[in-house]
Amino acid sequence: MAAFAADMEAGLIGHSALVERLTIALLTGGHVLLEGAPGLAKTRSVRRLADGIEGSFARIQCTPDLMPSDITGLQVFRPDSGRMDFAPGPIFHHLVLVDEINRAPPKVQSALLEAMGEGQVTTGGTTRTLPEPFMVVATQNPIEQEGTFPLPEAQLDRFLMHVVLALPGEADELAILDLVEGELRAQAGRRAPSLDHATLAAMKAEVLAVHLSPALRRYVVALVMATRADDADTTGRIRHAVSPRGTLALAAAARARAWLRGRDFALPEDVTALAPDVLCHRMAPTWRAQAAGETSRSIFAGILDRTQPL
Repeated sequence: MAAFAADMEAGLIGHSALVERLTIALLTGGHVLLEGAPGLAKTRSVRRLADGIEGSFARIQCTPDLMPSDITGLQVFRPDSGRMDFAPGPIFHHLVLVDEINRAPPKVQSALLEAMGEGQVTTGGTTRTLPEPFMVVATQNPIEQEGTFPLPEAQLDRFLMHVVLALPGEADELAILDLVEGELRAQAGRRAPSLDHATLAAMKAEVLAVHLSPALRRYVVALVMATRADDADTTGRIRHAVSPRGTLALAAAARARAWLRGRDFALPEDVTALAPDVLCHRMAPTWRAQAAGETSRSIFAGILDRTQPL
């Protein structure tokens, strides 16, 4: 896995944290929401991930006129046989990029709920299992809000992590320029996959075996419970607290991060490093807090400072 991550990072300047989070999601069977301005390599990162693993890849470009059947598939009449056959949609791939998901209407976003939560799709009264492994990486652009539909809490809760990307510094910007110009001159083809399904399944089993001590479990729970606390620091600031799914997600992500670092046990630093990306999109600030300029991340930053490992 170290070679896989290094290969990913080689084509994603300044995005080591993003590579780590995509790898963690791959190891835990989770989904990732990437948010950032145009040109920050969101799509590029998913394509490099697709090139590195065995399996099929599909991209869904979301638009306001997109229909649920454009994602899940539909029944098609076959004149030669005289019967209706199911034509699977792009969701029936191992890795699916849902580009600009907030441009899709709510009914399309809802069509993703069952796929992301249950690994299956129900159409025409028939439930069909999605391939294994199955992973969705969605992107959204925070600077254009016309013609967009904010993701509901139920949809956000299906993502293991919400990763917010920042603009690169001067050194990284120069390195990006050199990298892309070098690729254009070399005209390199698609990389051979380095992770097959059997190897990935074995890695997932090892991640599940990573030890979470009772004290670390209590720390995870304490962070989640702090979003539900009725005290001076949170009263009137949090409208929707983190659900138990957030607890499970943070524990799973901490195990994967520990495994990536060669440990068979997780540490508080694994939880602390991942908690904002795992929990913040699962909580919503009140209107009063938003009016005061607060976000779920700024509120959770205070919770993280106040809540110490047990």
